[in-house]
Amino acid sequence: MRSTATVLVVQNSAYGGPGRWAQWLAEGGVGMEVVRADAGEPLPERLEHGALIVLGGGFLPDDDDRAPWLAGARTLMAQALAGGVPVFGICLGGQMLAQVAGGKVAGAHGEPEFGSTALTLRPEAADDPLFEGLPQRPTAIEHHVDAIVRLPEGARWLARSDRCPYQAFRVGEAAWGVQFHPEADPERIVRWSAARLERHGLDRAELHRVALRADLAAAPVWREVALRFAALVHDRGRGAPQGVATA
Repeated sequence: MRSTATVLVVQNSAYGGPGRWAQWLAEGGVGMEVVRADAGEPLPERLEHGALIVLGGGFLPDDDDRAPWLAGARTLMAQALAGGVPVFGICLGGQMLAQVAGGKVAGAHGEPEFGSTALTLRPEAADDPLFEGLPQRPTAIEHHVDAIVRLPEGARWLARSDRCPYQAFRVGEAAWGVQFHPEADPERIVRWSAARLERHGLDRAELHRVALRADLAAAPVWREVALRFAALVHDRGRGAPQGVATA
């Protein structure tokens, strides 16, 4: 039996780990089991954890030829949705949640976003368990060229940016997807490919400087979201949601 206060984290790239969310969830009494799927570590066939987090990576959600573990990640995502197990999908993970729940994702769609980006919360965020009461215009680190082009039917659309409409959404009562990186600190930017950024007309050092300035306000916002997610994991665990092993 795995603890219902342990989150299964699917990592999809070498530098795309859980970042500050590991510390923040631990503050909320929730542990992590991180699977380096990108490095060949096997995913479980069945979700027996209190929650699921799928991190980012340079793939589309069904890019199975380049990332064959994504099929197993989609299966776990579907199990979590069916069982009411809390989910948080980040970047690729958010796109995967949208696709598994019936939405649509497109590669190299719209305008790419890199670095600290202003978001706008929509009215639907006002009573959302994770987003209610947050600043109306928080900033977050972005790193994507692919995008969600249609949300699943019935999804709650929570946040947008000027370049990308579907920045945050909720499916059902306990599954959130975001296009941005609430787990990333500004130091992650210094590991991005400078040549790739230059092709988009961007300077990595400047992106880093801007993110450092913005982080003073941004970090407390995303810490609060992580702590709220941890509380939700505990609440759902006490209710023994379907899909989590109890014996």
